[in-house]
Amino acid sequence: QYTATQNPSITATQTGQEVRINCKTSSEVYSGNNLAWYLQKPGEAPKLLIYKANKLHSGTPSRFSGGGHYSDFTLTISGVQTEDTGDYYCQSYNSGPTFTHSDKESYKNLHQSESQ
Repeated sequence: QYTATQNPSITATQTGQEVRINCKTSSEVYSGNNLAWYLQKPGEAPKLLIYKANKLHSGTPSRFSGGGHYSDFTLTISGVQTEDTGDYYCQSYNSGPTFTHSDKESYKNLHQSESQ
């Protein structure tokens, strides 16, 4: 069975801080970099942030960046904002239109508090 594990499971941070979310897959992803990151806000569908491990999807703010390859990946938010609150999850995929893995249990729940 193919799985993806993210850590930590929950992060609380202050606006302006850097946040890193790690994703480790149980085997190497297709082509070494077919890994996407999504953000899902309450009541909304997931939105693609990053594809091919480090390519920003159109409309993704530049404070988001992705890195890694094969089975270890990282999503970094530099200068996190209040609107970044939500569930983050990674997803590996193959070269075609069919996703090879989508594990909603492997989400990242990001909670924020305003800087004092």
